[in-house]
Amino acid sequence: MAARIGVVVFPGTNCEYDVVGALEAAGGGGELLWHGDHHLSGVDAVVLPGGFAHGDYLRPGALARFSPIMESVVEFARAGGPVVGICNGFQVLTEAGLLPGALQKNGRLRFLCQAARLTVTSRASVLTAQATVGDELVIPINHFSGNYTCDADTLRQLNDDDRIVLRYVENPNGSLDDIAGIANAAGNVVGLMPHPERASNALLGSEDGLVLLGSLVGAVASVAAA
Repeated sequence: MAARIGVVVFPGTNCEYDVVGALEAAGGGGELLWHGDHHLSGVDAVVLPGGFAHGDYLRPGALARFSPIMESVVEFARAGGPVVGICNGFQVLTEAGLLPGALQKNGRLRFLCQAARLTVTSRASVLTAQATVGDELVIPINHFSGNYTCDADTLRQLNDDDRIVLRYVENPNGSLDDIAGIANAAGNVVGLMPHPERASNALLGSEDGLVLLGSLVGAVASVAAA
């Protein structure tokens, strides 16, 4: 049976169907979860997709963090369940306290929609376990507030604990230490600004995102086997 991966939809989310299709291409099964629900319907993993949840009012992810379903997402993550936040989803994870740091406005205050070259810098996460450290991936970005920042102690801890999973080869947004994606200490919660679902088909220009989403599907299979 294919892994059941819930894709949370907030008002303003616009990448949910892309994520579902990409998860299916990676060998899993995606199903939509409404932000106003209080349960996760027994899914094996959760993805918070990109978009503009609640119109990005206040700041990106600040309102979505209080959606009813987020209580269940937090509980699921703290119990070891795989959770991935893509772009706006990464912002929601930082607002919810599941990942450290914050995403601020891009350098030069420019909205960016372009292909980005990334380097895999750690396999210690549910999103990169099937990748190879040093691999270069081409995956699109599409954001205005993707400039990752944190304090010096947090950055030191992220580096010391091998929790920076993806870095930009050529930093497009001013992100601290070229960070494109990070994980929590256990590696089961990951946030990244690039969109792997938009690099899941050769017709889209790249299939490099499949190794990431395939890692998530594989992580679910590993948990089930255990």
